[in-house]
Amino acid sequence: MEYSEAIKYLFEQLPMYQRVGPAAYKNNLDNTLALDEMFNHPHLKFKSIHVAGTNGKGSVSHLLAAVLQSAGYKVGLYTSPHLKDYRERIKVNGEMISKDAVCDFLDIFIEKNRSISLEPSFFELSVLMAFDYFAKMKVDFAVVEVGLGGRLDSTNIITPQLSVITNISLDHIQLLGNTLEKIAAEKAGIIKKDVPVVIGEYQPESAPVFIQKAAEQNAKIVFADNDYMFVQLANGKITISNACSIVATQLELDLKGHYQQKNIVTAVAAVEVLRKKGLAISNDELLAGAKNVVGLTGLLGRWQKLGELPTIICDTGHNEAGIKWVVGQLEKEEYNQLHIVFGAVNDKDIDKVLKLLPKNAMYYFTQAAIDRALDVNKLYQHAVELGLKGNTYRSVAEAFSTAKVNAKPNDMVFIGGSTFVVAEVL
Repeated sequence: MEYSEAIKYLFEQLPMYQRVGPAAYKNNLDNTLALDEMFNHPHLKFKSIHVAGTNGKGSVSHLLAAVLQSAGYKVGLYTSPHLKDYRERIKVNGEMISKDAVCDFLDIFIEKNRSISLEPSFFELSVLMAFDYFAKMKVDFAVVEVGLGGRLDSTNIITPQLSVITNISLDHIQLLGNTLEKIAAEKAGIIKKDVPVVIGEYQPESAPVFIQKAAEQNAKIVFADNDYMFVQLANGKITISNACSIVATQLELDLKGHYQQKNIVTAVAAVEVLRKKGLAISNDELLAGAKNVVGLTGLLGRWQKLGELPTIICDTGHNEAGIKWVVGQLEKEEYNQLHIVFGAVNDKDIDKVLKLLPKNAMYYFTQAAIDRALDVNKLYQHAVELGLKGNTYRSVAEAFSTAKVNAKPNDMVFIGGSTFVVAEVL
């Protein structure tokens, strides 16, 4: 098939969480296991690192991929969702999967499936496409980001060299549970027998869940923020140390946003575990990877600067914890007036998010062109009731263009609230 046909098949024929929400979520791994068998178990043909968490898992995945690439390894990277191009989800050494490879995989799947009649979701098929591609490309390592949860996520058929769980906050509660303990239990599902696990943040509600699961699996557990210390030096560079020694110094991170401090500590803790398992990663290679994450992996949408005069920034933080980080960063920036292009999806507790937003900004409320988008009029009603000021716009493009026209050179325009709003701007 042609690439345009392949994309149409993926987006229109298969249930897709980003488009339809929970209806696309499968509460078992049956399809994934059947697909894995269909393609001769590609996940067994490469080593992997599995990364879960509520916030930061994408940044940590890209950080680890960049460090491994800098150390000379051939690295597969599977992440979701994509922002501009479907092929962003599947990369080897920062290069997206080719259009021909996407088409070839789907041609083979459709032919093989004639007699089996599986009905996979968009995500299930994408995961197997990634695993098949990584096997064919003979990667040394694949860094695999969990899509949603962990225990029942399609990526969870792998037995990695290392598991990483960044943090836990309330998100996707209709699927994962309405308490931090319940969500932690789902994330803890990626902890495997005898496989070490790095937890990014020690949180009183979730830590006991992880400790118990790790004990059950005989998995050595490290809490990154307990075992490692982050220090910002006078020159703006970073030192990270543990109780015994300095692990990294004069470290620069090209991912902006103060919330990346937590992510780099988690990534460095993960690198230390990999070193203890025998991986050759020098300090210079660690520094080189951290300094060039965007260039090496093509990461988009993390406190990404899109323009100057006015300063234009976008960020994909979208749940309560993510928005807290974003607002904290906005408070550190210098500008005369803040203009915020904002949209959300309809399965979030929008009032909790809106209560965190600055009251002194001018808002451009909008909705992304997906079924899951929260209706802009409902969004506006909630926002006004909570004291936010602004207007509604029929499309992201209209909201963004109006914000740019209204913003003066010393102002800031911020785009966020939903990954899909950011994707449309990019």
